[in-house]
Amino acid sequence: MKDLYSISEVAEAFGLTVAALRFYEERGLVRHSERRGRVRQYSRDDLARLAYAQLWHEDGLLTLTETSAIVDSEKVADRLGLITAQRDAMLERIEKLDRAVSVLTHMLGCRTDKALDCPMTGAYIRGRVDAALSGTPHTTDFLPPPGRGE
Repeated sequence: MKDLYSISEVAEAFGLTVAALRFYEERGLVRHSERRGRVRQYSRDDLARLAYAQLWHEDGLLTLTETSAIVDSEKVADRLGLITAQRDAMLERIEKLDRAVSVLTHMLGCRTDKALDCPMTGAYIRGRVDAALSGTPHTTDFLPPPGRGE
């Protein structure tokens, strides 16, 4: 096994472009160990750091800024705080996406010619209009409570 790998070898092995790898370097996500001529050379430790950054960025869906913060964190408490915030935001997004899928599924199954003629959609829309005109918060949900079906 080689001791050092060129930037093009690393880019190909990790599914990146050379430009992306250079950008990761600019962001501090990866460092090269040395240069041979004008070519950056990466050690296995450098590649481990790159793989660690890819874990957070690609698998954990963190932004590059968030990935940098995690990769550079030296204390587990700092890392856990960043991870918890990201996970909680994702769970909130998943909840919203699940709700959106349910609304769209209902709309796909609703066979009224006019959406407002649908008992569920019409009631929801009328409730939103009434709330907006009265200046009160709209509190009813489009979807029935769990267990009540559509």
